[in-house]
Amino acid sequence: MRRVLVLAVLACTSAVYAVEIPVQRIADDGKVIDRVAQMAKRDLPQDLLKRILNEDIEALRGRRGDGTYDNATYERLESSRDNQSFSVQPRKSDQPERFEIKGSFVYRLIIDLPSRRMLVTKNRRVYIDHVELEYIPLNTSATRTETVKMEIWMEPGETRPFEFPEVARQATARIYAKADEKAGYGNIALTLIKAKVLDNADSPYADAVASAKAMLRAVDNNDIPSIRAMATRMHDGLAAKLSAPATRTVDVVAPPLVASTATAPTTAAPTVAPAAPSPEVYSELQSIEDLLTGNDGERRQGLDRLHQLVRRLRPR
Repeated sequence: MRRVLVLAVLACTSAVYAVEIPVQRIADDGKVIDRVAQMAKRDLPQDLLKRILNEDIEALRGRRGDGTYDNATYERLESSRDNQSFSVQPRKSDQPERFEIKGSFVYRLIIDLPSRRMLVTKNRRVYIDHVELEYIPLNTSATRTETVKMEIWMEPGETRPFEFPEVARQATARIYAKADEKAGYGNIALTLIKAKVLDNADSPYADAVASAKAMLRAVDNNDIPSIRAMATRMHDGLAAKLSAPATRTVDVVAPPLVASTATAPTTAAPTVAPAAPSPEVYSELQSIEDLLTGNDGERRQGLDRLHQLVRRLRPR
């Protein structure tokens, strides 16, 4: 009976984490997008194409049931934010009031005291006793808790960031605070910063994902030639994977040498293939590419990381 239960648990675990990537369907999507772009003029169905491409990217990354990926990882780069505001009331007792915010795949908490309440009224200071971070890391199911003792008054316009030790699959941030009994209530804003998904350099579908992301940018710009070129590239690359024959070993036999008294044969210089970048460099370049397609802050960060990478790779 015990063995049956163990096998059942293993089967369920395999079902959760076994990800089947629909390569044929995504390759066909490339042909569909190419045809739609060919026939479209000013009526390009942008929303429909974006939905198809985003779904294909998620599938190529190998999204699991728990929100993690086979071929991508979460990094400490901002993708979005979860915000929540609270009103902190004065308390006669010394016990502070608890406020909490929950999120998934986050790596930072920000406590902010707005300068104003209700747009015109000046905000009031708030006492922060301590902060409690409860989270489940990406690679484990064990819940961890970290408590940060503060015991400070935060003034209007002040901001305090708190880093999670690891990117959290699920997280709850609790803030214990109270307002000034004489001044009255104050407002605080809690924000959880969500991590960004970056594709692994060693993913077998890295090129197809890069083509799909390039198509998303081209769709935003209504760039028909780029859409068609990237759609063809994505289709051809995935079709080649589907039709790739089994690897065969071929014995190469050199032809017999013929003695000759004529001029000596000239030995051709061997052709040296360019060295492929290391997985670390390739992953860094992918991160930079993602940043350069983001907002102004992300683009500045991408340029800084590009300069650092060039200086690091400069030959001595």
